[in-house]
Amino acid sequence: MDQLKSMQVFLAVADSKSFTQAAEQLDLPRATVTNAVQAIEQRLGVRLLQRTTRKVSLTVEGQLYLDRCRALLNDLEDVNALFLASGRKPSGTIRVDLPERIARLSVIPALPGFFERYPEINVRVGANDRMADLVGEGIDCAVRAGVLRDSTLIARPLGAMEQVNVASPAYLAAHGTPQSLDDLRQHWAVHYFSSQTGRDLPWEYVVDGEVRTLPMRSRLSVGSSEAYLGACLAGIGLAQIPRPGIEPLLATGDLVEVLPQWRPAPLPVSIIYSHNRHLSPRVRVFVDWLAEILKLS
Repeated sequence: MDQLKSMQVFLAVADSKSFTQAAEQLDLPRATVTNAVQAIEQRLGVRLLQRTTRKVSLTVEGQLYLDRCRALLNDLEDVNALFLASGRKPSGTIRVDLPERIARLSVIPALPGFFERYPEINVRVGANDRMADLVGEGIDCAVRAGVLRDSTLIARPLGAMEQVNVASPAYLAAHGTPQSLDDLRQHWAVHYFSSQTGRDLPWEYVVDGEVRTLPMRSRLSVGSSEAYLGACLAGIGLAQIPRPGIEPLLATGDLVEVLPQWRPAPLPVSIIYSHNRHLSPRVRVFVDWLAEILKLS
């Protein structure tokens, strides 16, 4: 394996902290990845990685080598990108992580247009509502809904989605329609639990520009936006859901908005990527395309 390829392999191992994940990302045998890193260490005469049965971590020398490798490979990417203007379009594979409802309703239906524009780019979509580790899992970019708390990520805001309180006609027929916040004490909610903390997210509403929370009874907690919507449609309880994507259900009466004067705050949406991950031409055009199709008010 040439030195440049070995550096790319080392970068993948260092970012993912795993020989196995690096091998999967690069589509190489694990033994090839291990041999490539060992060859670099033998050539340099220093240990770059500390290996245990559970994790891989950088030594001091490994961190120095990683920083120089990343800078060199980024410069090489920039040099190659100079020639894209001559007619060659971006190519390669992009790994993106999306909330499942945004993936199903907005991104995947629009992908044929992206492939027409960039026929040499392949896209691997992870569609779920958990907070994936971008660097550790080799993900180029992701779309996140909600307030971002990780300062190590670069965020490109897209706007905010209006949220509404909804219930199914079957639920309202069985439990009545709440007319005030006090009425909510007698109602059931479907709870949504955070993939980061495992805790149920509170019922929120806005009064005079201030977000407040209210404890709600619940018999069901879910960790998926599709399951959350399904539980509400099944009449299990009230739910707070972004309006984009459920307009047809509101129009047909399959969902009914309740307490419109006490809606939750709009949900911010952003495209994120690691500040350590260089935006290659293929990732840059994909991020621009995502921003174009997901632009919110």
